[in-house]
Amino acid sequence: MDAVHGSPTRSRPDAADVVLRFVNTRADGAGNIEVFGTAAGFADWAVEQDLLTTATVVTDSDAAAARELRDALVTVFLAHAGDPTVDGARIGDAERYLRQAGTRYPLTTVITAVSARLGAGSTGVPGALGTVLAAVTEVAQSGDWTRIKACCNPPCHFGFVDRTRNRAARYCSPGCGSQVSMRAYRQRQKQTGS
Repeated sequence: MDAVHGSPTRSRPDAADVVLRFVNTRADGAGNIEVFGTAAGFADWAVEQDLLTTATVVTDSDAAAARELRDALVTVFLAHAGDPTVDGARIGDAERYLRQAGTRYPLTTVITAVSARLGAGSTGVPGALGTVLAAVTEVAQSGDWTRIKACCNPPCHFGFVDRTRNRAARYCSPGCGSQVSMRAYRQRQKQTGS
């Protein structure tokens, strides 16, 4: 039992894991489907992540809001990875959206006898998306923000934590790096007429 709240103790997931589970809900070239494509898909995912209850009503607009938040985060994570397709305008758009999301899904300080952290300032879908933003803030405050990246292999863009010493990883796996290298090789061969 949690001594502060009198409820069963549940360990909080790592903030980076919360963020990565959220951004890795996109359709990709590896056969993964768009999890947030429908209200039911978003609701099922959020219930599975303990962000919503099964009684929460979720609309297609809520799923669209989740996709927009996710896409803005993926753009920032592509910038962290040095993706050449992410220009200043695209980053600026993502940052503006994330600032707006911060007002739409407010956070609150949760203080206990043993810790303090940010949490969602509301319930329902705004609370679920606020929980994601709280996790983003926690990762940023930990100093690991720029280690969260999205794979530079289109259409993968899988989110990952760059654990390399020099923080220079651009791909989520060696397989994605090989695919990009092979595409570049084929393009060069095509250009030289070989």
